[in-house]
Amino acid sequence: MKDVFIADAHLRHPDDENYRRLMAFLSEERGRIRTLYLLGDIFEFWVGYRHVAFSAYVPVLEELRRVRQSGTEIVYVEGNHDFHMGPYFAETLDCRILPDGGSIDLDGTPAFVSHGDLVNPHDRGYRLWRGVLRSRILQKMIGVFPPDWIWGIAAWAGRQSGKKHAAKQARWIPREMLRSHAARRFAEGFEAVVTGHFHSPLLERSDGKTLVSLGDWLHQYSYAVWDGGQFTLRTYPGAKSEKRQTG
Repeated sequence: MKDVFIADAHLRHPDDENYRRLMAFLSEERGRIRTLYLLGDIFEFWVGYRHVAFSAYVPVLEELRRVRQSGTEIVYVEGNHDFHMGPYFAETLDCRILPDGGSIDLDGTPAFVSHGDLVNPHDRGYRLWRGVLRSRILQKMIGVFPPDWIWGIAAWAGRQSGKKHAAKQARWIPREMLRSHAARRFAEGFEAVVTGHFHSPLLERSDGKTLVSLGDWLHQYSYAVWDGGQFTLRTYPGAKSEKRQTG
C-alpha cells in the first residue's frame, strides 16, 4: 500500500472548505494507506490536554481514529502551530510522534521528514520563540489555564504569525533554503527529504535523491504519495489528481 504525506491544513472549523476536504480525503482513503505522515500545522492550533479536546477538532480526531483502526500507522511531526500533542495522539491513536522530525524508512529508502520550520538557520528569533513554546514550563502553565483562554490567545497569535510568514517569504526564498536543507541531509546519507511549512509545492529529483515540499491543504490541497518506490505530488480532489514536478 501507499504512504501519504500531508502538512499545513491549518484546520479551524468543521464548516471550512479545507476541513471538509480533508475529512472527505481521509474517509475515501481509509484502509488504503500503509502510513499516514502528518508533517505539522494540521491544526491552526493544538496543545494536548489529558482529558479535553478542542470541540472544533472532534470530527477530524474521530476520523483519524477510524483511519488508525483500519490498519494505517500514523506518524505526526510537530509543527509551529501544533505541539505537545498529548495523550490522544500518543495513546488513543498510538502515533509515532517526532517533535523535531527525524528519519523514516520507505521500503529501504532512508528519508528525513520534518515540518520545515527549522530549515532556515538564520531565523534566530523564531528558534528562540520555538524553544519557549515547547518548554516543559510553558506546557505545565498551559495545562493550568482554561482551554477557552488558550484558544483565544492562540487565535490572536496565529494572526500575527500569518503576517510575519509573508514577510519572511519575501526576505528568504523558500526554494533556496529547501535545497540547502536537502543537501545537508543528503550528505548525511538520506535519499529523500520531505518538508511542509513553506506552503510551496515542489518535487525535485537529482542523482537518485528526492526533495519534496508538500505545499499545503489550506488553499492548494496538495500532498505527496510514496508508491512503487517513488514520490509523486498530487492535488485533491478527484481521481484525476494533478501531479506536479519541477527540476
